[in-house]
Amino acid sequence: MYTRVVRLVVAFVMIMAGAWAGTLATAGTAHADGCYTWSRTLSQGASGADVTQLQIRLGGYPGYGAVLAVDGEFGPATTAALKRFQSAYGLTADGVAGPNTFNKLYALQDDDCTPVHFTYSELNDCNTTWSGGAVSAATAKANALRTMWKLEALRHALGDQPITVTSGFRSYACNDAVGGASSSRHLYGDAADLGAGPHSLCTLAKQARNHGFRGILGPGYPGHNDHTHVDHRSSQYWSASSCGI
Repeated sequence: MYTRVVRLVVAFVMIMAGAWAGTLATAGTAHADGCYTWSRTLSQGASGADVTQLQIRLGGYPGYGAVLAVDGEFGPATTAALKRFQSAYGLTADGVAGPNTFNKLYALQDDDCTPVHFTYSELNDCNTTWSGGAVSAATAKANALRTMWKLEALRHALGDQPITVTSGFRSYACNDAVGGASSSRHLYGDAADLGAGPHSLCTLAKQARNHGFRGILGPGYPGHNDHTHVDHRSSQYWSASSCGI
């Protein structure tokens, strides 16, 4: 009986030791992801497609009035954006993208690469093909993805409360049907109209200034008293006079 008890104790200790060793082996290791898996640590000076993927997800953290380039080059602006992201989620803000950063990004994205709180269907209630706009369907959809990551950053900065998207990509036909401007950024897939909810339209407009949107139109701008519009036009234009913008 004594010998049997000793064997059971030894077996238990070995099992626990193995589990502990396994934990050590995997601690700090980023898991594979259904959307995109980074395979190396990234820091300033790196370049490549994996940097581009990181920049897309950091697009909402460029700092006030700035826009983060998605060019595959890990420069000072990417380092600064990464530090803001890390700080926002309680990670060590060292500007180095390693396992902890990647695991947080994996937790924030679905398998289709959209951030967990936004979907392609939210950014396109016009059609299912993303066609018929001012750019190719692939470009419009890619632009919408970048917009969603900026909105995810905006949402987190405002306490992780829901943000309602009332309009996203539009084909020319859809844009004409709602009386949109002939040069509307909705035709490019990089615009989103946001409705009031937990946050006022002015709160959304003011906070959007920190999250990589070159275009911000809100209350006080003609035709925008019932929504806040954000986009990625070629140069900065912010106008929401009722909000002090």
